[in-house]
Amino acid sequence: MTGLRHVAAPEGVAAGRGYSHVVTGRGRLVVVSGQIAQDERGELVGAGDPAAQARQVFENLGRCLAEAGAGFGDVVKLTLFVLDVAYLPAVREARDAVIDTAKPPASTAVQVTALAATGCLLEVEALALVDD
Repeated sequence: MTGLRHVAAPEGVAAGRGYSHVVTGRGRLVVVSGQIAQDERGELVGAGDPAAQARQVFENLGRCLAEAGAGFGDVVKLTLFVLDVAYLPAVREARDAVIDTAKPPASTAVQVTALAATGCLLEVEALALVDD
């Protein structure tokens, strides 16, 4: 969506690393459920490898966004769930390969004790706005 406004650091708020604190816009909301590192057969991709899993997760997100007529440029918010914050550099690398790093979406990263699928190290959900 071209009408998105990204604010890296509102007055009085320290800039984040690789995300915008605020993203605003108008359009149709697209909500993508948390994606995990499973292929189209439901099999785990990259067992024990956070970088391989992150790449698969963002591939899955891209496919889900496309189904709704959206792309990564339309994403206004990502939520990252990781079993270990040490995986965040790998997740950021996969994320930065698909987003416009000059206008990154808002983002939240959370370390969790478990994910729903065995062997998954991370899960990412997305919110996007697209033109009607």
